[in-house]
Amino acid sequence: MLSRPCRTRVNAMRTTTLHEGTVDVVEYCCTARPGDPSVVEVHPRFSISYVRRGSFGYRSRGASFELVAGSLLVGWPEDEYVCSHEHHEGGDECLSFAFAPEIVDEVGGDPDAWQIGSVPPLPELVVLGELGQAAAGGGSDVRLDEVGLMLAARFVEVVSGRERRPIEAGARDRRRAVEAALWLDEHAQEAIDLEMTAGEAGLSPFHFLRLFTKVVGVTPHQYVVRSRLRRAARLLVDDEKKPITEIAFDAGFGDLSNFIRTFRRAAGISPGDFRREARNDRKFRQDRSLGRSLR
Repeated sequence: MLSRPCRTRVNAMRTTTLHEGTVDVVEYCCTARPGDPSVVEVHPRFSISYVRRGSFGYRSRGASFELVAGSLLVGWPEDEYVCSHEHHEGGDECLSFAFAPEIVDEVGGDPDAWQIGSVPPLPELVVLGELGQAAAGGGSDVRLDEVGLMLAARFVEVVSGRERRPIEAGARDRRRAVEAALWLDEHAQEAIDLEMTAGEAGLSPFHFLRLFTKVVGVTPHQYVVRSRLRRAARLLVDDEKKPITEIAFDAGFGDLSNFIRTFRRAAGISPGDFRREARNDRKFRQDRSLGRSLR
């Protein structure tokens, strides 16, 4: 979940939300105002930053852009740039995805797309930016690295004007996806990321994400969350005395608040209420069975 501090320059802060090597996610919050000094910065990697609030000016490669909520700032490694806040008092907030070069190669498309500088708010990209926000805030079961790869692929499609061909999944690929699902079930209680699971399947993270989603119908992390929910629900029903905190950690959830939020979103009630309803239902069924046996 994103924390509140967030751009590393004058009047700004940043928080690294996810660091996986191939995909890094950083929250930027800038509090600069009109008249504040701007400094030259450098893009360290290929990146796409989704503007979630506010506005700012961006100058790079001799071009100038005005970014507003829903826009994308696109970075090319080692490019210098300057941001300014001439038109807005409230600064800005961005969710930035940075990609390793191999990810950009695999996503494909015209490499010049990554030198475009900025993309205006487009519905095809805004929806994924908001999915990233939901994932960062704990409101989605999709993981941030998965959202980053989806956004990169869709960005290339939109900018190039060429739709990506649907992935073909033959018998070997389907078997590989199913084996990956079985492996995820086995290891759902552990800390699992996309890169690790893709490595187990012998595929790159981008190709594995597309294949697994095509065959199984959900992303790898969504599948992991559902596996953890299944285990948690069983424990809540079968072990009436085990504390809910222990159940959360035994099922693989990193913290209690995340477990309660995820469980409530799935079941519509809290884990405690679920346990009480399951216990009452079981007692009702047991009482009915006992009544029949005494007739």
